[in-house]
Amino acid sequence: MKRKFPTLALALALAAAPLPMRSEEPSELIRVDLAAALARAREHAPRLRAAAALQRAAEAEQRGTRALRMPSADVQAGYTRMSDVPELFLPGNPPTPIFPNLPDNWKLRVGASLPLYTGGRLERLADAARSEFAAAGHDVEALRNDLGWETAVAYWSLVTARESERVLGEALAAYDAHRRDARNRETFGLAARNEVLAVEVERSRADLLRLEAGNLAAEAEANLARLIGAAPGARVEPAESLAAPVVVPELEPLVAEALASRPERAALTARVEGASARTRAEAAGALPQVALAAGFDYANPNRRILPPKDAWKTSWDVGVGVTWSVFDGGRVDAAEARAEARADALRQQLADLDERLRLEVTRARLDLDSALARLRVAAQGLEAAREDLRVASDRHREGVAGSSDRLDAEARLLRAGLDHTQALAAVRLSQAALERATGR
Repeated sequence: MKRKFPTLALALALAAAPLPMRSEEPSELIRVDLAAALARAREHAPRLRAAAALQRAAEAEQRGTRALRMPSADVQAGYTRMSDVPELFLPGNPPTPIFPNLPDNWKLRVGASLPLYTGGRLERLADAARSEFAAAGHDVEALRNDLGWETAVAYWSLVTARESERVLGEALAAYDAHRRDARNRETFGLAARNEVLAVEVERSRADLLRLEAGNLAAEAEANLARLIGAAPGARVEPAESLAAPVVVPELEPLVAEALASRPERAALTARVEGASARTRAEAAGALPQVALAAGFDYANPNRRILPPKDAWKTSWDVGVGVTWSVFDGGRVDAAEARAEARADALRQQLADLDERLRLEVTRARLDLDSALARLRVAAQGLEAAREDLRVASDRHREGVAGSSDRLDAEARLLRAGLDHTQALAAVRLSQAALERATGR
């Protein structure tokens, strides 16, 4: 029995020992600058892959229209069982069969055709398909620009929210120091209870703002992680700050750059050219169409050889055909008018787009000017608020100013810090908007 006690004690000790906790896998940390975020977003985006698929479809359509001008060949084979019919013979000794009874008919034909002249219709259709393929490529570039703008907004939104959290954290530290000071003064009878409560109220407001900023940061981080294709649960850490030098170019060069570089305009221009080509293709329907055709027959019986016999025979044919629709009730004219109207609609859309691009660039340029002016004012306000707090804190320590003066100065510094952060973010977003407007 005595030998069992150590074993029992060991078992109880093992049972009472805490189980080792499973270590959680650390979240993946992705530290990216804006350029890397844009590259990852463009590599991941399903919408870009969808646009690329449509571009491949336009390329296939282009190959199909080019193939219309190439020779075509086909092979036909068939068997036909016919009913028995009376045979026809020429009188003689023996009688000569003219129309024998051949119920089993086998036929193999190889045919080829080549368009010789279509009035330019096939060439214009090929031009239209080529323009549509170019437009599809520009559509992809336009989506890339839109995705870049969306990624930039998400990136700077995350940086702004994180910076706001930092500003609010500094404000909370200042409020904590003020609260400790107020409680000490209350302990020694130098301050009333309302002084402590006022500081606690302002601190609670700042804490609430920090919570909201944290939620905005989490939302912006989730959005940025979605755009760059990060794994679920991954953390995204921006590598750039809001502060950056800004160069404001002149307006007219920016407008010229937008008209030359915006992929939306290039796509619409290509579609105008394609619509004009389709108009000429429709007009070619009123011209003669000339085609070369050839064929080779191997049949049993071969009905082109008289008298027909139950035997495999060959024959061939080559010909040139001309088709000219001299009257179609106005169908060609209507098709040409419809195509021309669509081309004119695209030309008007292009003119409208040029006007809207100029307005978009002008607005983005003015927004950047306003953002820079706002930043200068916010920087002055931040400097003044810091000096105001320094003076109020010194006066409060010397006993010549009340706690409310210091508290007001702390609140003004918090607002000035948040205003400065928002002004920096407005400059970054205005820069991104101007780059998107110019097609960079």
